[in-house]
Amino acid sequence: MASLMLQYSDDLIKSILRSTKVIAMVGASGNDMRPSYFAMKYLLMKGYVVHPINPGLAGKDILGQKVYASLKEVPAPVDMVDIFRASEFAPGIVKEALAEKVRLGIKTIWMQLGIINEEAAQMAREAGLTVIMDRCPKIEYGRLSGEIGWMGVNRKVIDNRKSLLFGKGGSLKRA
Repeated sequence: MASLMLQYSDDLIKSILRSTKVIAMVGASGNDMRPSYFAMKYLLMKGYVVHPINPGLAGKDILGQKVYASLKEVPAPVDMVDIFRASEFAPGIVKEALAEKVRLGIKTIWMQLGIINEEAAQMAREAGLTVIMDRCPKIEYGRLSGEIGWMGVNRKVIDNRKSLLFGKGGSLKRA
């Protein structure tokens, strides 16, 4: 499916990232050159609990975290299911998430960059879950915390002042 520029408000993304404590990362890789590895490492560094899910690595560790074969094996709670698999696998992953929704307490289905599947999104929305597609929580956290200075890039201005970090720190507002 061609990538659309899906629009999500910064307030929605911030709300999800603030309320999420535990993430089940479906498609996590132990290969330190894969995007899922970088994302998992970053999210762990930011204080999230990340349960990697990869049937081929089940029982092993990625970044010190036990790998599970499926969502059925992951301990509760899980706030977000982060899908790092191709779009065609998203409906099956969402069906599995919905089967575990009550036990795990799942609130959000997050599909990574390039992953857009309206069928999966509709199933999740109909079950009362929040859905984000074609975004990376690592990138969104960095962007909204000021670690990635999109404002400076977009304005073609380099600003060395500390940016607003989830309500803490400095601000880019001029006095």
